[in-house]
Amino acid sequence: MTSIHDFATWEPLLRLLRAHAGDGARAGVPSGRVGGRIGRYGWSLPLHRPMPRLGRAVQVEDMQDEFDAVERVREALPGDEEVSFAAEFGPDGRAVVHVLGSSPAVESGMGARPGALVLVEGAVPAPWRRLPEPVAEGVRPAPSADPELVEGTLRERLPEAIGATEEEIAETEARLGVALPEELKALYRVTRARWEDLGDDYAAAQRHAEAVRCELFSLDGLYVSDVSARQCLWQFGAREAAATAPDAAVQYLVGSPGWIVFADNGGGDRIAIDLTPGPRGHLGQVIMLSHEEDLGAALIADSVTDFLLDRPSALSDGLGVNDLRSVAHVNTGSLPSVEAAVHPALEVLSIGVWEGEPLSLAPVVGLPRLRTLTAYPGTLADPLEITKLTGLEYLELGPREWRVLLDARAVPRGLSAAGIEVHGDADPLSVVELANEILALWDRPLISRTVVEGTLDPAR
Repeated sequence: MTSIHDFATWEPLLRLLRAHAGDGARAGVPSGRVGGRIGRYGWSLPLHRPMPRLGRAVQVEDMQDEFDAVERVREALPGDEEVSFAAEFGPDGRAVVHVLGSSPAVESGMGARPGALVLVEGAVPAPWRRLPEPVAEGVRPAPSADPELVEGTLRERLPEAIGATEEEIAETEARLGVALPEELKALYRVTRARWEDLGDDYAAAQRHAEAVRCELFSLDGLYVSDVSARQCLWQFGAREAAATAPDAAVQYLVGSPGWIVFADNGGGDRIAIDLTPGPRGHLGQVIMLSHEEDLGAALIADSVTDFLLDRPSALSDGLGVNDLRSVAHVNTGSLPSVEAAVHPALEVLSIGVWEGEPLSLAPVVGLPRLRTLTAYPGTLADPLEITKLTGLEYLELGPREWRVLLDARAVPRGLSAAGIEVHGDADPLSVVELANEILALWDRPLISRTVVEGTLDPAR
């Protein structure tokens, strides 16, 4: 076993990086440094992979040198940790690796660049703090909800199934801290959905899934899909808004104590009973939580009865986030100005690629709910206008804009997290140094740096 701080650990990778970057300064990068990140489950490296031969996909052997070099670094990693680094090369064969340590205050980023800086320990983006609104008066189970029909239908489809006992159902309710809807209890009285009841028979499992129209979990597998079930990095979560439209059937949330997951659709999406529906929804409606989405759920049936009988809901999900103007994107392909984003409900302002003159933030000063600002480098006319946005909890800017705030001692102290937006081949070490300056303002753990040096034989 080699150490992550041994030059021998990095030597094969350094040879590959030097071959792609060339000796000396890399074009467009004054520092001549190249950076990357390697972890147990993937890596990000500035390597140009070979094109496969015509008519053939890329094979492992086409990238064997890269695989071998990465594996050598992986073997030196403790546990499931990942490592980021910056490397530089001299014309005489000298190579220097700056091994960048992890920090509990820094989320995973791309390449050697740090992810979001968590300035307040344990802080999460606003949508992850949002609880469901109380169920509107008059919201009831759908007229189609029929526990007896559920039980009768399933007994016809699964005549040999073993059902759960009343005691098992009661134990599940006690574990979850919520009473299960009568339809769901009727379903489990017919089948307890245990793998051992199927005799480890995949064909029988397929027939069971077809009968219940999903991959049904056993009672032990039921869980509440609250916000803890959907983790998200700050740089993505802060850009979201959990805003529910007045005509919504499903509340637009990260999670809810009323979302009881009971099945999977076979593709990784979870199926749940909704006990906290939106204003136009029904108690006990069936919703789907996509594994590709961080917020929201799709309405798929007004009741378990409708779900089993393949009767989709006629209601619209009614998410309506854009209609509520909670999130605004100002860029060359979206809103044409900051003024166009102004709305009392605005929570998130993202300024992207912009071809005109730099923009002023004056139009959004004073908006009561604005909590997130992200701006591509060079898009702000005066970064110090940020000091007038007193409700920010997440701020993401380019290095120059951060430099203006730091030099003026004007970094908003109400922030919970921050991000550094970098384009192109910026020096990774300068970004890390900037991140550490920001972390130090909150006395948060810094990103450490260890220098590993050695010589690469030019002939090899």
